[in-house]
Amino acid sequence: MAGRLSQLLDPARISLQVKNVKRTSALHEVAQLLANHPDVLNFEGFYGELLARDRLDSTSLGHGFAVPHARTDHVQKIVLAVGRSEAGIPFDTGENVRLMFMLGTPKARPGDYLQVLSTLCRVLKDGSTREAFLTAPTPEDFMRIVADAETKLLGPA
Repeated sequence: MAGRLSQLLDPARISLQVKNVKRTSALHEVAQLLANHPDVLNFEGFYGELLARDRLDSTSLGHGFAVPHARTDHVQKIVLAVGRSEAGIPFDTGENVRLMFMLGTPKARPGDYLQVLSTLCRVLKDGSTREAFLTAPTPEDFMRIVADAETKLLGPA
């Protein structure tokens, strides 16, 4: 199922210590986690479209979370990376974003994007889950929190 975040995530694509505090630099740092992803056909093209989309409208969801994303022909399947910042990254909304879920989805599959975004928004509604994301000590722990939250929402995988 395309909506399962836990099936899209990989510990190697989760950074729990994003160093950059400027938005574009932080976006690039998190995007780099996808540079060698087998489903990213053209990283520079994907990153360019991600930045262009980010300039159009804020991708902040509130509560210190954002979902920078691009619907692009530069990925062949949906890809996901996560970046967490202790300091927070200023977004246009005036909010400091502490956690980014970065998505790349094929233009031909808008339903997959909407399904993943819907799952993510439902997971992030829960305050204890949001807090757990911000305090997970390792990428593996972060993935367990994602899987547990999804199981509560969607049932077993």
